[in-house]
Amino acid sequence: MTKAILVLEDGRSFTGEAYGAVGETFGEAVFTTAMTGYQETLTDPSYHKQVVVQTAPQIGNTGVNEEDDESSKIWVAGYVVRDPARRPSNWRSTGDLGERLAAEGIVGISGVDTRALTRHLRSRGAMRVGVSSVDLDPASLLDRVRSAPEMVGASLSAEVSTPSRYTVSAVGEHRYTVAGLDLGIKRNVTRRLAERGVTTHVFPASSSIEDLLAVSPDAVFFSPGPGDPATADGPVALAREVMRREKPLFGICFGSQILGRALGFGTYKLGYGHRGINQPVLDKTTGKVEVTSHNHGFAVDAPLNKVIDTDFGAVEVSHVCLNDNVVEGLRGIEVPAFTVQYHPEAAAGPHDADYLFDRFVELVEKKG
Repeated sequence: MTKAILVLEDGRSFTGEAYGAVGETFGEAVFTTAMTGYQETLTDPSYHKQVVVQTAPQIGNTGVNEEDDESSKIWVAGYVVRDPARRPSNWRSTGDLGERLAAEGIVGISGVDTRALTRHLRSRGAMRVGVSSVDLDPASLLDRVRSAPEMVGASLSAEVSTPSRYTVSAVGEHRYTVAGLDLGIKRNVTRRLAERGVTTHVFPASSSIEDLLAVSPDAVFFSPGPGDPATADGPVALAREVMRREKPLFGICFGSQILGRALGFGTYKLGYGHRGINQPVLDKTTGKVEVTSHNHGFAVDAPLNKVIDTDFGAVEVSHVCLNDNVVEGLRGIEVPAFTVQYHPEAAAGPHDADYLFDRFVELVEKKG
């Protein structure tokens, strides 16, 4: 086995063995509490530039397959696990996770006390990290960790967006057309829309309002994605143009933060973020509590319990995380727009929030 080390920017280090590719990588250390769905996590573009720590002790036991990818590649900057499965065991498996990581050049480390690492990140916050199986000197690696770029101020959505427009057709009868802005979209978003008779035209992150309107959309969707929303001035301006035309608008995760900025709210970085598939969220519209899938390190700064007057009329917070009262959704009262900070497409995750795609379609029906 090839030895490897992990060094955080505050100087704490962990030793283990190389998992995946042998080499060196840097990024923001974050943890996810999901016990399953690791393939969807790895291929989620929102994890671009992040080194993901899995809190579940054993990873890889169901292998990998060709169906569960949420994009065309693995996006994580690095991967940290405690106990990689010796061999996959699942009827859908077509390969081994460690071999898949190595094939795509993803540097990882195994044999790490991920519980201790997670507790450290919970108390100190997400921070820069380096993982190396070529330089085992912690002091040497620490110097490079501290010179790596931070997530605050990082503009990343253009790096994961599609280079050209493509279309995902409705399943069965076509009912509506949606223009989707790809800030780091997951495949299950367009699948969920297609199941409801929606044809989605997916556009690059740099698209203009004229680009979107060229397909005569009934509504617009802003996707999840990575990076600091404070850097996304182009998409924010685009969201404002969409609302000026009163096109129904739905935003998920990064898209929610974009819409929040477009409505005049600020955004801020969470201490260690929400990542996992077991986060409790209150839907203030119905009073129901949902168990939801999350992956976000930033949030919208908006008052929880009052209606806010904006350039586009009255807006209210529609969803709240019950763990820490973080804003998890916004709803326009006068403009046909709403968002959620989490992932109703549930890839991976529970299906409690699947109704939000129905709510989007209902919004389009009302506007029509």
